[in-house]
Amino acid sequence: MLSTVRPDSPRINRQPFEIVQLVYSTMNNPTDKPVVLVVDDVPENLAMLGDLLQHEYLVRVANSGARALAIAASLPRPDLILLDVMMPDLDGHAVLNKLRAAAATRDIPVIFVTAMNADADEELGFALGAVDYIHKPIRPAVVLARVRTQLELKSARDRLRNQNAWLESEVAQRMRDNQVVQDVAMRALASLAETRDNETGNHIRRTQGYVRVLASELAKNSRFAGLRAAGVIDTIVKAAALHDIGKVGIPDYILLKPGPLAPEEWRLMQGHARLGADAIEAALTDEADHAPLAFLHIAMDIAQFHHEWWDGTGYPEGLKGEAIPLPARLMAVADVFDALISQRVYKPALPLEKAVNIILAGKGSHFDPDIIAAFTDRFEDFRQIAERFADA
Repeated sequence: MLSTVRPDSPRINRQPFEIVQLVYSTMNNPTDKPVVLVVDDVPENLAMLGDLLQHEYLVRVANSGARALAIAASLPRPDLILLDVMMPDLDGHAVLNKLRAAAATRDIPVIFVTAMNADADEELGFALGAVDYIHKPIRPAVVLARVRTQLELKSARDRLRNQNAWLESEVAQRMRDNQVVQDVAMRALASLAETRDNETGNHIRRTQGYVRVLASELAKNSRFAGLRAAGVIDTIVKAAALHDIGKVGIPDYILLKPGPLAPEEWRLMQGHARLGADAIEAALTDEADHAPLAFLHIAMDIAQFHHEWWDGTGYPEGLKGEAIPLPARLMAVADVFDALISQRVYKPALPLEKAVNIILAGKGSHFDPDIIAAFTDRFEDFRQIAERFADA
């Protein structure tokens, strides 16, 4: 294409292109100047723009679309590209398309520099993602003003992006910190309830592990697709730790009794399910002005209903079948299995095989048949959890 050097343009060092390329594109960037990539297939145009910009910016140049793409993807990466439209092989439109398609270069602002001034040409350029147009023959003051404007806009965008990234990181860290505090406090509270009847914190870890295994297996069944939603299983597992929180309200002489409970004692013992649910409900009521904590609602269901039976003969409400909340049905299997294989003040630990037979015998009476199917399919995971968190 024809040179666009004007007679009144600043004095230009008309060296061969290879020399200009060496001067402008191989410089390091010790001053942290903004980097401007100038792309044109005419050496005189590169020399003119390079001479105009080099006092304020680190200028890199390319005499073809392919060379421009290579430089744009290398370091120091351009902060702005002045891109000629009419070039052989890859024209400016094709180059811009490729820049926008690559993650490393898609955010670099591009100003088209062109002799084409039809409205349709500009509309096409803006549609492709150009941020501005400079028409040839160029006017130095216009070039400097538009380059400065676009670099200031990019700098502002970069600062905003960095600030947003920092804020997101801070929020994520605060959420992680809050989650740790919440989990530690919840586990401490749950452990307090467990230790009152000589159970250990490992009972909580084991039952949470069992619940996760059962829920994960059950989620493969389309009837339980709700378990596949993000965070649902994690929330149920977290809530499971509070299943016996109501035991803090049961007298020691009942919790620690080595023999069978008398009918009145058994009635009081059954009350721990309601006591636990009431305690969690009271906490939720106190926090009514704040966003609801989903895991506490689930924990309330687990605390109240994990002793219900599938056939309706459980306590405290005598709920039957799917009227029992799913998290409580999961907890029922996990809690009974762990109680069977663990030593308690009122009984020795049962052999694993015998415990499994009791669980399987409860299918359709004590336990949800679908959950027992999941227990059967994933029993090896149960065994590993029991071994990993065995009581000393």
